[in-house]
Amino acid sequence: MTGTTTNIPLRLAAIAAVVLGTAAAFAYAGGWLDPQRLTPAKIINTLEANGGVHPGYRRNHAKGLCVIGHFESNGAAAELSRAALFAPGRVPVVGRLAIPGGNPAASDGAAPIRSLALRFQPAEGQEWRTAMNAMPVFVVRDVVSFYELQKATAPQPDTGKPDPEKAAAFFKAHPETQAFRDWAKSSTPSSSYANGAYYSLNAFYLVDGKGQQHPVRWSVQPVAPYEPLAADKRGDANFLADELAQRLAQGPLSWRLRFTLGEPGDSTVDATQAWPKERTQLDAGELVIERMQPEIGGDCRDINYDPLILPDGIRASDDPLLSARSAAYSESFNRRTREQAQENH
Repeated sequence: MTGTTTNIPLRLAAIAAVVLGTAAAFAYAGGWLDPQRLTPAKIINTLEANGGVHPGYRRNHAKGLCVIGHFESNGAAAELSRAALFAPGRVPVVGRLAIPGGNPAASDGAAPIRSLALRFQPAEGQEWRTAMNAMPVFVVRDVVSFYELQKATAPQPDTGKPDPEKAAAFFKAHPETQAFRDWAKSSTPSSSYANGAYYSLNAFYLVDGKGQQHPVRWSVQPVAPYEPLAADKRGDANFLADELAQRLAQGPLSWRLRFTLGEPGDSTVDATQAWPKERTQLDAGELVIERMQPEIGGDCRDINYDPLILPDGIRASDDPLLSARSAAYSESFNRRTREQAQENH
C-alpha cells in the first residue's frame, strides 16, 4: 500500500508532462473575461513563460511543416450542411502538421501528441479552417482551469519538469480531467504524421438547407494503418518530417473526414466528455495530402487556423472554449507577425 501511494505523485507528474508538452493542445483565453483576471495576452504570456519565447514562431505548436492537397467530397455531408465545400467535388486545402509546445527545435520523439490544421478554400463559397489534435478528449472544460493548469504544470527551475505535488493537487481539484488522464496513461503516439487520427474535440453544428442544426464533432481518420512509435525513435529530433517526405515520395497520403452525429444529452459545451462510441458516423469524403513544404516560406506560415472561421453551413456550438481559442490564436498571430516584420527590416 505504501509503495502504491508513493508512486501516485510520480504518475501524476508523468501525466502533467504530457499536458505541459501539448501546451494543452489549444491556447485558451477569453477576452470576455474580467481583463484584470484573464486575457488573451495573459494566457499567451503564460505559455511563453513555460515554453520560452522564440520570435517569429507560433506560441504553441511552434515546430511544424506545411502540407498541400485537396478534399474530395463525396456529397454525403450535403444533406446536413449547406456549405459549398460539401457538394460533390474537389476543394484545395492548405494544412499544417505540428508537434505541441513553443520550442521550434523541440524533439519529435518526445512529443506526446501531434496536430493537424486545415484551410479549405472552395472556388465558390466561404472557406473553412479547423485545428485538430491527435487525442479524443481535452484535459479541462473552461478557460480558467486551463490557466490554472499551466501554472500547476510549469517547469521548475531546478529540474525543468513540473512539480508533482502541484500537478497532483490540480488534478485532485479537477475530476473532469480523468478521461484525458486515462487516455494519456494508455496511449502511445503513432509512428508517423500519416497514420494518426486528428480530432476537433469541440462540438459544432452543421446547418442544412432548411436551417436545421445538427450537432457534430469531426475527425480525420488515416487510411495508413496505425503503428506505435518505436522506442528507438523517442530520442529522434526530426524524424516526423523525414518520414513524411519518404511516404510522399511514394505517392499522396489520405485520411477520411468523418462527422460524429450528436444526440440529445450529448454535451456540446464540454470537450472533456467523449460522446458514446455507438453514435452515427458520416463519411464526408477523402482528405488527400500531395506534398509538403518547410514552414518558413511555405503556404501555411501566415495562416491563422482560427476555429471560428466557418462557412455558411457550419456554426460554432455553445462551447465557451471556441471563442477563447479564437482570441488566443489572434494574440499569438499578432505577436509573431510583428516579430517577422521587424526581422525583415
